[in-house]
Amino acid sequence: GGEIFILRMGTPVKIVDMAKDLIRLSGKEPDKDIKIVFTGLRDGEKLNEELITVGEGIVPTDHEKIMVLRSNGFSHGLKGPAELQAWLSAELQHLYDAAHRHDSHAIKKKLHEIVPEYVPHKADSVLQK
Repeated sequence: GGEIFILRMGTPVKIVDMAKDLIRLSGKEPDKDIKIVFTGLRDGEKLNEELITVGEGIVPTDHEKIMVLRSNGFSHGLKGPAELQAWLSAELQHLYDAAHRHDSHAIKKKLHEIVPEYVPHKADSVLQK
């Protein structure tokens, strides 16, 4: 138990292409009958999703399109699941304390320490009128 599964989903599909196909399937013409509006990213949205990070790998399963994520050594120098659990519990306590103090700088810093790939989005990432 506790595995993280990764699915092979085939070729990526652009959302704009999917939207145009759905408009055509509805008997309409994209950009003529129905306009597509790009509003920008909302907080937390990403253009790309990294499924595997440094220190991780994938292991095949019996199903050709299902893999299991495996760590090749924890990026924080930990030796196993028990050390990881103790470290993560302590880090989450620091995060909780920063949240309790309403210290947004400390929260972002701690999140980046826990998850080095974490990049906070600017609050003005969505188009505003």
